[in-house]
Amino acid sequence: MISLGRMRLPKILGCLLFLAATRSSYAVELLTEGEPVTVKTRTIEQFHIGRETVRFGQLTYLGGLELISADRDLGGLSGLVSVAQGEQVLAVTDSGFWVAATVQQDPAGKPLTLSSVKKHELASGSSGSLRASWGHDTEALARSENRLYVAAERANAIYEYPWPLVTGAEPILRELRVGPYIKRLRRNKGLEALAAGAPGSALEGSLIAVAERGETDTHDLPAFIIRGGTVSRFSIVRSGRFEATDAVFLPDGDLLLLERRFNLRDFIGMRLRRFSGAEIAPGARLSGEVLLEADFGHQIDNMEAMALHESATGDLILTLLSDNNRSLLQRTLFLRFRLDP
Repeated sequence: MISLGRMRLPKILGCLLFLAATRSSYAVELLTEGEPVTVKTRTIEQFHIGRETVRFGQLTYLGGLELISADRDLGGLSGLVSVAQGEQVLAVTDSGFWVAATVQQDPAGKPLTLSSVKKHELASGSSGSLRASWGHDTEALARSENRLYVAAERANAIYEYPWPLVTGAEPILRELRVGPYIKRLRRNKGLEALAAGAPGSALEGSLIAVAERGETDTHDLPAFIIRGGTVSRFSIVRSGRFEATDAVFLPDGDLLLLERRFNLRDFIGMRLRRFSGAEIAPGARLSGEVLLEADFGHQIDNMEAMALHESATGDLILTLLSDNNRSLLQRTLFLRFRLDP
């Protein structure tokens, strides 16, 4: 549960609004026109390989699954939202597919298996698909009230869809105006993380977008506040050779950023950083607080997607998902952590 003892009234109200919103995220049938996908799961009991440790700073590992499927369209999972107290997930792949699934879980939120997995191509504003119009490479997904927002990296675009996504064939409602600076981001290092401002916070009604990397390896990560037709810039200090992959807002208005790295010097890595929502403003340069850092000694892969929900018992649960790049050498991992006070 969230401790309210030391929180100011505005933050308390923001938390209550957030929790009310997440608790009212009722289960609906998603992608009714989607194609069923066969998925097998393999349980991951230990996050730190060979150790029984479950507590990692402010995070408690609940459990995980390796997702195995012969369907290549299920690879490349890059964006995620979790609804209905964690019983349903909707993901987006970098090849332009929606993927919906029901999560069988225990009362604590530990994932046991996935069922009713379906896929459907993202529709464009016309009668075609994003894949057909080359507007895909969809890397991030965020939900705000009755809207879904999808960020496409190579196009450096953000698309708005309706929520809930009942059939999966719903077309784009509009493409957001993101301004020339976002459009000039590196095509393969562009928009990668997307988060909708928490209800009751100063950033309610805004989207936060973060690029995978800056102009060079030594530049900060470009970040943006998008509200209405206005786009403001801030930056996030890049360190440890990590790159941004996804983001979510916490109910108190703070931002969590998921980062990954993969290179011959460091091999594979994952990091979670937390940023004070009060410090997110035009022109700011943020460093944040590291909540978790993991390497090849942990059950990680190319970690690209993150979602947050409140459980039936009031816990805040993070779900992390990896992109296997449709490679036999990589895995699709579905991991869950409880965020402790």
